[in-house]
Amino acid sequence: MKSLSFAMPFALAISLAASSVFAQSPAPAPSAPAAPAAAAPAPTCTASATEKKLAGAAKNSFMKKCQTDAATSCNNQATERKIFGAAKASFTKKCIADAVGA
Repeated sequence: MKSLSFAMPFALAISLAASSVFAQSPAPAPSAPAAPAAAAPAPTCTASATEKKLAGAAKNSFMKKCQTDAATSCNNQATERKIFGAAKASFTKKCIADAVGA
């Protein structure tokens, strides 16, 4: 019991000294930002159709193919991320909506 009462203040002093050392360390430098090409989102199907000035049947055909391609891509992403069930359905729905655009 006597050795325990001696060890407790000693352990407290060491822990306080160690915490003050970590508290005074400078903040780490921010990491470099990602490459600009990686940060740029892919154009949406709607934006691509507008850029190509599509209208009527050509626009409908383009949008249908683009949506199908987006669904395939989103399903593959969900599989790679190991997302299943309701979470996969939700992820895929949002992914397709983002890819197709408003």
